[in-house]
Amino acid sequence: MSSSKPLLQVHRLSAAWDGMPVLTDIEFDVREGEIFVLLGPNGSGKTTLLRCLAGLERPTQGTVLLDGVDITSRPPHQRGVVLMFQDPALFPHRTVYENIAYAPLLRHRPLPEVEEQVGHLIELLHLSGFEDRRPNQLSGGELQRVALARTLAARPRLVLLDEPFASIDVELKAELRAEFRQVLQASGTSAIHVTHDREEGLFLGDRVGLLFDGRLQEPGSPSEVFGRPRTPRAARFLGYNVLAGPVGTVGVLPAELHLLPAGVAGLDATVLVAGPVGRETEVVLRTHDGQRLEMRTPASGPCPEPGHRVTVGWDHSVALAPE
Repeated sequence: MSSSKPLLQVHRLSAAWDGMPVLTDIEFDVREGEIFVLLGPNGSGKTTLLRCLAGLERPTQGTVLLDGVDITSRPPHQRGVVLMFQDPALFPHRTVYENIAYAPLLRHRPLPEVEEQVGHLIELLHLSGFEDRRPNQLSGGELQRVALARTLAARPRLVLLDEPFASIDVELKAELRAEFRQVLQASGTSAIHVTHDREEGLFLGDRVGLLFDGRLQEPGSPSEVFGRPRTPRAARFLGYNVLAGPVGTVGVLPAELHLLPAGVAGLDATVLVAGPVGRETEVVLRTHDGQRLEMRTPASGPCPEPGHRVTVGWDHSVALAPE
């Protein structure tokens, strides 16, 4: 659990590529021991923001404070911030042990201290028995474990994680997410994790901020961000259907939509496709004005046929502000 003390403070940070804005007036902080998730679609500016924080890109305006010290103009190696890319980029000629020990040895830390820390990280990340292997002898998940261990061995004040699970097989992702969260918490390391996967972001984050077109919506807890999307853009990204309600635009989750009996007033739509998804039935609909909707119903219920006209309603919705 994180404390309320801000470790990182970002004030009005903006960035541009060839004169085109990429980030605009970004404001947020990261607390001691907190995992902060930046969640947004591809092209929203997530990686550029990480590169600005790491010192690999210069913002056009704004400040970055770490422990209250302005690091906006500091070179990367003087920031106390480490960026872990999607590609683990381990040293191919070094063993797992040598990769993890590289940073502390480079800083001339005492050998017994290095051995103790590397051994602790190997145990924490379930790498026992892999110490003498080289990167080409490891699976994708093992490579990411080693990359995180190497990152933490440098003892950064803040870790930046740029979609580290994007190339991992689906069946391994859940396990790695849980391990990364556990290891970061156990080490007390603050982290910013960026992803376009909403399930991943909502699972990992102590707080979550949605980033669209280079603008960051006010962060909140995962339950706050998911339970109260503020705009139609945010609602669609989080998996809601965006509909016209009695007094404005509303967001309705697929599980909240249901079929209405014939003759009952509701929203008319045509079934495009329907089929089982585990214990549920997924139904894709098209309204008369061309809007695409998704509905999830119990698999034990009726499954409408493609091409049929149906009427749908909902019992719960979230009011949305205009874009």
